[in-house]
Amino acid sequence: QVQLVESGGGLVQTGGSLRLSCVVSGGTFYRALMGWFRQAPGKEREFVTAISGTGGSTYYRDSVKGRFTISRDNAKNTVYLQMNSLKPEDTAVYYCAPVKPSGTTWAPLYDYWGQGTQVTVSS
Repeated sequence: QVQLVESGGGLVQTGGSLRLSCVVSGGTFYRALMGWFRQAPGKEREFVTAISGTGGSTYYRDSVKGRFTISRDNAKNTVYLQMNSLKPEDTAVYYCAPVKPSGTTWAPLYDYWGQGTQVTVSS
């Protein structure tokens, strides 16, 4: 079973930056499409960004384009999310997961999640 351990969250002011990390174990990481999702209080979990196995292709939801950057280090089985120009509406618990295409977006490949990492952006 794939294990996912997210870290790097915290409390920042509007306009600040954070870098999230997700260490993946138990699977063939270098071939896996990986993504980040987030869930704000009282809202559904939503797709944020995804990256191909080689890192050559990336995908973002419109609201984070130009501010967030996904990357990966296959030698370390780790995927990253660099978040710049953070806004209060980015406040959420962030989760990483292997992903698959789902219509016009991306869905988690499995039905389980890591513990996530809390990102709070103060206004």
